[in-house]
Amino acid sequence: MTDPAAQARNRWLIITIVRLVAIAGAVFAVILIGRAPTWPVRALGVAIVLSALYMSWAVPASLAHRWRTPDEAPKRTTKTRR
Repeated sequence: MTDPAAQARNRWLIITIVRLVAIAGAVFAVILIGRAPTWPVRALGVAIVLSALYMSWAVPASLAHRWRTPDEAPKRTTKTRR
């Protein structure tokens, strides 16, 4: 099995890379909007910006949810002291 610390580092790197790729896509779309000669290309740029911003928020959150450490089982006691 892999070391838990190495696995956590690799997961953090994946989440960070996903965020950076999404932000790079948003920057590309902003440049596309600025240089677009017609409105359909600008609309495409706006759609790319919105999808990149959504990707930078939703994908890391879903990965963190998937990789979350499971909760500990509650301790079972037979008697409760008062």
